[in-house]
Amino acid sequence: MGVFYMNKVIQSLSLFAVSLVLNACANLGNKQLSESALNTTGQMVTWQAQDATAEDVSQLTDLVDIQAIPNLTNFIQEALNNNANLQQTLMTLRTAQVAIDVAEADQNVNLSAGSSASKAKNENSGYSNNLNISWELDLWQKISNGVSAANFQAASAEAAYQSARDSLVANVLREYINILSQQQFLNIERARLTVFENNETVILNRYRTGLGSLDDLDTARTSSATIQATLAQYEYNLATARRTLAVLLGRQDQSLTELDQSFSFPDVLLPLANLPKQNLSRRPDLQAAYYTLKASEFEVDVAYKALLPSINLSAALSDSASSATDALFTNPLWSLLGQMTAPLFQGGALRAQVEIEKLASVNAWWLYQESLLNAVQETQNALDNERALTDRKKYTSMAIDNAERSVKTIEGQYRQGLANILDLVSVYNSRFDLQSQLIQLQASQLQNRINLGLALGLGVPYEK
Repeated sequence: MGVFYMNKVIQSLSLFAVSLVLNACANLGNKQLSESALNTTGQMVTWQAQDATAEDVSQLTDLVDIQAIPNLTNFIQEALNNNANLQQTLMTLRTAQVAIDVAEADQNVNLSAGSSASKAKNENSGYSNNLNISWELDLWQKISNGVSAANFQAASAEAAYQSARDSLVANVLREYINILSQQQFLNIERARLTVFENNETVILNRYRTGLGSLDDLDTARTSSATIQATLAQYEYNLATARRTLAVLLGRQDQSLTELDQSFSFPDVLLPLANLPKQNLSRRPDLQAAYYTLKASEFEVDVAYKALLPSINLSAALSDSASSATDALFTNPLWSLLGQMTAPLFQGGALRAQVEIEKLASVNAWWLYQESLLNAVQETQNALDNERALTDRKKYTSMAIDNAERSVKTIEGQYRQGLANILDLVSVYNSRFDLQSQLIQLQASQLQNRINLGLALGLGVPYEK
């Protein structure tokens, strides 16, 4: 009767284990999310507003002739070596790479050794040593799936590090352009101040000849004081821009004494957006999102396979003696054990873990879609902005030409008493304001082209 009962128990457990295997295996191998992601990398996007002057480049630094700009090459390398945020991202990558070794360790044989000594009253000392070897048979590829997940997580971290490198170099280039533009704003305001200070002399001469009043002098001095206040703001903006660049370089000394601010704007190429090798699949942030999605799919497999039985093989060697030397396996006992264990009841924890991993995988897919949509938006915005900035520069240049003619006309009329000081102040301010607008448009267009290169996945490669 007892034997019959035991056989029924064994049969029931066997059937239960088989049902676990079939149930878990039925849910494996579903990689539809990552497969759909591969088909939506923006390769079929038709970009609008592509300029005929766009050029084929392969790296972000190809957009600017950095060798021709003093210190810019050194600045970029210094930032890559010393930027604190980039180094933190690198440590995240190194951690993910070490995690691969942790996952792979589960595939290896585990070896442990122990030794103990005891002494009781009225008894001789006792010594014992043991040596244990164990290994889990990866029958369902659960450990291998864990290793694959770790590898994809490391690949995601590496893509994130590449994205951080690219963004850092782009920020250095943009901030360099910002410094040059702030210096030119400062130069324009200084020229404006010189003109208004010279006007004060003209007003005094007109007053002495009876062609004007001292009220005009007050108006000119008010304008000069306003310009001096603006100069103080531009000087602060320039100093702030220099400090921002210094932080990107990882410097505590933020003076940047070697920076040449008299250098004119560099030429920045407009990168092509319709070449196969410049589609959005080159973007490292998109690659990072895809690798995270792949890792989550393998984590789902691991969670399902945790429902399956596991098989462990172990061997032990032990020896005991009254002396330490005799206990060194002179007459050891050995044992060999093969063990299969299956989860029967854990309060639904394993099933819940499966659902958690499935939800994490779906969430990773939506994060990928969000990254893709942002990439498409950033690219199209940069292309449209290029067209808008080109038109704005053209019309602003035309406005500057008209303003120059207006200045000459009003200056002549003012000397003849046919125009008042307010008319003169107005045309001067219009001319200088337009010059500042043109500088801002030029800087914005150069920075926008860097943004476009970044949006298309143009990066800065590194030695792994």
